[in-house]
Amino acid sequence: MASERILIEAVVKRQRSDVWALWNEPEHITQWNFASDDWRCPRAENDLRVGGRLCSRMEAKDGSFGFDFEAVYDEVLRPSKLSYTLTDGRRVKTCFEDTGGGTRIATEFEAEAENSAEMQRMGWQAILDNFKKYAESA
Repeated sequence: MASERILIEAVVKRQRSDVWALWNEPEHITQWNFASDDWRCPRAENDLRVGGRLCSRMEAKDGSFGFDFEAVYDEVLRPSKLSYTLTDGRRVKTCFEDTGGGTRIATEFEAEAENSAEMQRMGWQAILDNFKKYAESA
């Protein structure tokens, strides 16, 4: 059975080249890659090439829970598209497109079976919204 696909998106008021850098450089990833203020991303690694590995540590600030978000890149088209496969086999695609007011980011991902699709959409959207906030203030 095929996984449900979920789409999230945001428009960031920055040039695409800036958005690409803020999205992909580890020193920036650690500043935005969490869904709420009680979480953090203490480290990130990003080998931005086909076959390269993305790994970011996501954890609750109180130390009660944490995990490594890991994937291998399937496609890297600078500065317009990334696709990767997560360690559990699910696929993710993110596109960056110029708009009149900045850059549209659209991420489509395959849902996992443990949590509801709506919960997953809300969590991934919260991270994207946190990126938007960071990018527009950087």
